[in-house]
Amino acid sequence: MRKISAAATVYSLILILSGCSGNQSAPDGPRSGNMSQRATSVEVIDISREPINRQIRSYGNVRAQENVTVVPQVSERVSSIHADLGDTVQAGQLLARLRDVTFADQVRRDQAQLEQARIALERDSTSFARSRELYTRELVSSAEFDNARSTWLNSRANYESVSASLTQSRENLANAEIRSPVRGVVTRRNISPGDLASGGQPAFELANLVGYEVRLFVPLQDRRRLRIGQVSDIRVSGEREYSAEGVVARISPELDPVTGLSEIVITITGHDNSLFPGALTEVHTTVETRSSAIVIPRVALVENVQTLIDPESNTIRLERTFSAFVTHGDSIAVRRDLELGIEQGDRIEVISGLNDGERLIITGQTGIENESKIRVSGMQRGARPGTVPDTATGNRQTE
Repeated sequence: MRKISAAATVYSLILILSGCSGNQSAPDGPRSGNMSQRATSVEVIDISREPINRQIRSYGNVRAQENVTVVPQVSERVSSIHADLGDTVQAGQLLARLRDVTFADQVRRDQAQLEQARIALERDSTSFARSRELYTRELVSSAEFDNARSTWLNSRANYESVSASLTQSRENLANAEIRSPVRGVVTRRNISPGDLASGGQPAFELANLVGYEVRLFVPLQDRRRLRIGQVSDIRVSGEREYSAEGVVARISPELDPVTGLSEIVITITGHDNSLFPGALTEVHTTVETRSSAIVIPRVALVENVQTLIDPESNTIRLERTFSAFVTHGDSIAVRRDLELGIEQGDRIEVISGLNDGERLIITGQTGIENESKIRVSGMQRGARPGTVPDTATGNRQTE
């Protein structure tokens, strides 16, 4: 029985040693797997330095720098229209005509009354002059002299009143013709034949299309970065290409108490034919420029999100960090943690984590880890970050 026990003990010892040997060789498994893993196909670009701008994006409508609202000076029915939407008009050109029968009749009545007042004034002036001469010779009483003088003063006041009434009547008759005060283009017509045009109600709106501007409303944090003379790139909303350039011309000194926004006026300095009044535009104003920065395309970034729980406040927050992969030789991918700076569209400044001359992986990086085997299948030499083909995003996956 002792021999059998000894044999069993030896056999158990062999099994234990064999198990230990297996446990010691386990860590080498993944290494051999990594050595034999299949290389991931990637594309790379050379990392270099280039300018990048920090820009403020905002939206606003284009408007002519000179806008004029034409308001009738008298109230009457519209007789005829002589200018329509889109017409170019000169200063003084007839836009519309109102019915002028009433005004013409009033002019004729005032002219007749003025003639009567003139005759009366001449008669009373002659009588007063004669009475004054007789009074100096003491041939008439002071009461007769005062009566002649009072009659003359009343006649003169009546003549001046009727003359002022005639001037107003003639002005009303002239105002029955609505004329353009400036040279410009008709951007709106608010009246039609038969309508009752009245003072205070705009009849036409005109714009001088020589100069344009865009009015923006920005929050306080953006206003603090804006300065007079900063350059803006402008494009009509929905279009891919910029169609105009401008500069910051005016900055409101106050914020709207309701919205908390500040008004900014961008004067357009150059534009193509796609720009027109009323168009909604997207404005990118440059507030900071880095002349030599490491800039990479956004598609090269790998986002890492960690969920952090604060046991004291019992709150959860997400912490986002970013990394990218560069090549070590042409066969190994090396992960780099990044500190990011200015973002301009699809281009991002890297403050730390990458160096000039390294090769940055721009496709395939979401499927690899640090020191993964790679195979460079393509390289874009001299390509600007942000000009990566759309196919580069086809392999992106969520980690």
